[in-house]
This record gives sequence, C-alpha cells and structure tokens, in this order.
Amino acid sequence: MPVQYKDYYETLGVAKSATQDEIRKAFRKLARQFHPDVAKDKKNAESKFKEINEAYEVVGDAEKRKKYDTLGRDWERGGARPAGGRPGQPGGDVSFGGTGFSDFFEQFFGGREFGGHAGGGKFTGFGMDEAARGSDVEADLLVTIEEALQGTKKKISFRRSNSPKAETFEVRIPKGVREGQRIRLAGQGGAGARSDLAGDLFLRVRFAQHPDYRIVGSDLICELDVPAWKAVLGCELDVETPDGNVRLKIPPGTQPGRKFRLKGRGLPSAPETRGDFLVQLDISLPAEISDEARKHWEALSQLAS
Repeated sequence: MPVQYKDYYETLGVAKSATQDEIRKAFRKLARQFHPDVAKDKKNAESKFKEINEAYEVVGDAEKRKKYDTLGRDWERGGARPAGGRPGQPGGDVSFGGTGFSDFFEQFFGGREFGGHAGGGKFTGFGMDEAARGSDVEADLLVTIEEALQGTKKKISFRRSNSPKAETFEVRIPKGVREGQRIRLAGQGGAGARSDLAGDLFLRVRFAQHPDYRIVGSDLICELDVPAWKAVLGCELDVETPDGNVRLKIPPGTQPGRKFRLKGRGLPSAPETRGDFLVQLDISLPAEISDEARKHWEALSQLAS
C-alpha cells in the first residue's frame, strides 16, 4: 500500500518560507473556520479540521518541520524508509482510516509501532512457543478537547498488508480520557498461528490543537487580546471555555502577560481531576490611528510625562 505524500504548507495555505508565527496564524484562522463545533457542514468540516491539525502538528513544530523539509516531496527517491517494521515483517505495511492522521504522518511523525512476535512459532508437547502470537499494532487517534471532556465514539478502519479488505471498528472514547492514554482493541492486531493468538491493536490518544487554546500539560492557556484602554481602566470580559462562557473581571492597571486562573476548567489530569484554564492578557495596540485619536494619545503622553 503506497504512502501518499502530504504537502502541509499547501494545506495551511502558506509558503514554505513562512515564519512560525505566520504558520500559527494560518492554522488558527483555518481551525476556527472548520472546527466541527461551529461549521455548518460538519462532515466535511471534520475531515478538513483533521488535515489542518495534522499539517500544524508537523510544520508548527520547529523540529518536525526541519525533518519534513529534509524529506521533501521526493522522499521515496531519497531513500527515506517509513517506521513501523522492516520489509517482510507482518504489520510493517498497514493502513488506517478514521484515526485523524494519514499514513504519511504515522510513518514519519506519529507513534505507530509494531511489537510482539510474528506468527510461525514452533509447537511443543505442552503448547506453543510465544513467537506464535501475532504482532501488536499501535497508532495515534486524534481527539478534540471537547471529545475528551464529554466522551464520544469514533469509527476507524484498519487494513492489514495481507488483506484486500478493511475492517471497521467503533471505538469508545471515555469521558475524561487523557493525552497519551491507550485504548486497547484485543485480538485486532497482527494474525497469530491460531485465531486466539492474534495480537492487539492499541490506539494512543493525541489531543487536537485548538484555535483558541494552547495545551500545556493538563492546563489550557487562552491568549486574549485586550485594547490598552481596557487594561488601564479595568473592565469585564466574556471568556469562552470548554465548559461555557465565564465573566472575567480585569482590574485597572492590568499589565501585559498577566494570567488569570480558572481552576478545574482544563483537561483531565487524573480520573476525577482536571487542570486549570488560564487567560493570558495581551495588550492590543492600533496599527493606525486617526488624527483625532492622535490628539488624545498625545494628551495622554503629556499627562504621563
């Protein structure tokens, strides 16, 4: 099954020479547009949102971007070899669908792994050698913040190298799932010497990047732009969190970069515990001002001198 190259710059609509800040802005704009919770055409939006997330997961990270640029469009001719087993090994050539990540991403930037033993063990007088057990297969599963907090079900497909037919599974994502947690599908990995010796399929949860929040451990950080006069005089702002809107009071004289903590509104950190939601205040200044506005700014400068 050939692996199709993904042009992540094209997906995000940026040039290969784009800065990390330009890439971040492009991602946030597209992610807001195609986020499944706000888009009208949810089915197509979900697919597009996954593509945008995958692209940003790679070129939005300096180290992954460097590796991606090194691979280049002619990665096959360059001799790059995908991870996930050596040629000829069971499980070295599989295809997934519905996980949120393409095979290209999984082979070079994901966590797809093949463990255990391939079939073909030797029978003994008392049973079977461990090598007769099929290989375990592990891949990533994209889960949004909202899905992690509420729980959901996802349909994925998995096609083995020796089978022309894809198998479909409904995977339950438990409420409160944590990043890195593995969901096990027993007996759905590589084939063993007998049907009851098949390996397992593990799906490792990876949280989708969000257009409005940064994920730091189990905390969510929302960078909020506030006009300078509101920071100086104080105000009240409506802040959208995964649990709904919160009215946040900004005291007079608030400095740029100050963080306001909303406890327990972050991501799951333990079965019954969640991290925090932090609002980081960024002061926005006008790029251009009218003649009338300039007079007021000049008057303020006189008062401050």
